[in-house]
Amino acid sequence: MELPAPSAEKIMQLAQSAIARLPRQFRDHLADVALRVDDFADDETLDALDIDSAWDLTGLYHGRPLTEQSIWASGDLPPVISLFRRPLLSEWAETGVDLEALIYHVIVHEVGHHFGFSDEQMHSIEDDDT
Repeated sequence: MELPAPSAEKIMQLAQSAIARLPRQFRDHLADVALRVDDFADDETLDALDIDSAWDLTGLYHGRPLTEQSIWASGDLPPVISLFRRPLLSEWAETGVDLEALIYHVIVHEVGHHFGFSDEQMHSIEDDDT
């Protein structure tokens, strides 16, 4: 018997758990970052990132990194981390990686963008958690 694919609500729960696993010094600065789960990124987003297929984007940080924020900047929307359910589920099925681990990896990467981290710094955060 085949089980149904995890819902957007389940992906959201896993994302919230992933954030709860982050070191406190990072969690403390994420209160204003919204989380959302969509099936796919929209065409405008894909075009802006020069991504041909919606299946190739599992997550995205929308917003100004903390390193670029200022009290003088006004009118910015709150930062958002978007997870894209269908590409995540596809990667999960293709790789056999645990879904919780996959979502944690994507969350770490997108949170890293919020902090203005390099890819190397993001990998170090993940490695410290294992």
